[in-house]
Amino acid sequence: MNAHRSRLVALARPVYFSLLASVAAGIINTVWVARLGGPAVTAVAVATNTENVLLGVALVFASGTTVLVAHARGARDPAALRAAVRGGWALCAVITPVVAAAGFLLREPLARLVLGGDETAALPLAVGYFALSMPGLTVFFAQNLVDGILKGIGDTRTPMRLALFANGLILVCDPLFIHLYGVRGAAASTVLCRSLTLAVGLLALRRNTLLMAASRTRPALGTGAALRRTLITGLPMSADFTVRQAGALALIAVVARLGMTAAAAYAIAYKVLYLATMAFYAVRQAASIHTAHTRGKGRDEARPIGRQAVLVSGTVGLTAAVLLAATAPWIMAAFGAGPAVAHAGTVFLRCVGPYLLLMSCFIALGGVFEGNGGAPALLHVTLLGTAVQLPLALALSGLGLPGVCLALALAMAVQCAAVAVLLGRARRQEETGASWARAV
Repeated sequence: MNAHRSRLVALARPVYFSLLASVAAGIINTVWVARLGGPAVTAVAVATNTENVLLGVALVFASGTTVLVAHARGARDPAALRAAVRGGWALCAVITPVVAAAGFLLREPLARLVLGGDETAALPLAVGYFALSMPGLTVFFAQNLVDGILKGIGDTRTPMRLALFANGLILVCDPLFIHLYGVRGAAASTVLCRSLTLAVGLLALRRNTLLMAASRTRPALGTGAALRRTLITGLPMSADFTVRQAGALALIAVVARLGMTAAAAYAIAYKVLYLATMAFYAVRQAASIHTAHTRGKGRDEARPIGRQAVLVSGTVGLTAAVLLAATAPWIMAAFGAGPAVAHAGTVFLRCVGPYLLLMSCFIALGGVFEGNGGAPALLHVTLLGTAVQLPLALALSGLGLPGVCLALALAMAVQCAAVAVLLGRARRQEETGASWARAV
């Protein structure tokens, strides 16, 4: 097996289970809440997708720290490593209280915005969920930073174990809390279990030998400078993810206008898609870490790493598209959906394959851009794709959920074409530079 491919798979496998375990909280909540009816499912879908959008804010310090720690680790520079860790914690301490407080205070307007109206039965349920989940962002954000530090030094297994631990607790606590407190119980269970996991994660940081060694050196930058560097590095990656998730959240509002049946089916089916899309993001993180490590060592391996990332992620995307199309009725039945919701969800899962395949290639290449300092260019492509996706979804929503799938696929095709243009431009610039160097 190609050396880059082997390294990508080794890094991506634990990241996949870690990401999957992270979104499993929403899946587990959906399974149990589905028994409370369509409004409860919609409320939890809105709340958990809003949390996904806010995860983009955490990526400012989490992903920024991962890349900077990876560069320092590749360069074997403990002073830079300590500065990267310090900058991540400083930025986290500045951002987290603002986001958590604003989310709590604006929980009702936010629920109205994403649900698209005042009279829906899901509104008070979503507001109740936000009342607990928004303060709980303090724990969620801190855990993401812990994971980001560990991934940067090349340890993707510990974040996986932490995520599995958290969701094992959620699996046990969810039925009891939801039975006692309904939708609010789902939020309370998630926050409690994540708090226990954060305590274990902080202990893992204290025991890491590489971090312990770096803690005994003088940081390469002061706290303020380290914070700014983390912000500059992480902001494009955060904005990229936030725009993408905000587009997904806005899409829920489009689907909600098709009726409660379509909204509930979309909510369940989209959770199922995480089984595939988290694999794409796992390859993306692996490509980012591996590219940053090689760059820290003074080598430029972006192109071969990119080829292998697309190969690995594209294979997963194609396999997922086939499996989802074949097993869609059984998947919807497993969620306990009623006949109408199950039928609509089955149609969606059977139409979403082209989107998944295109997405797998685009997301994987994004990791190479991030690890090689090209995140700002990728952000422009994401903005373009989102700007195309929402008008298309509105225009094609008359076709029902198949029209939504078509809009997703067309928007992703535009993004893939834009990335191809960027890569072609970069290659021409490299060839021009090489020709000039030979001439000189």
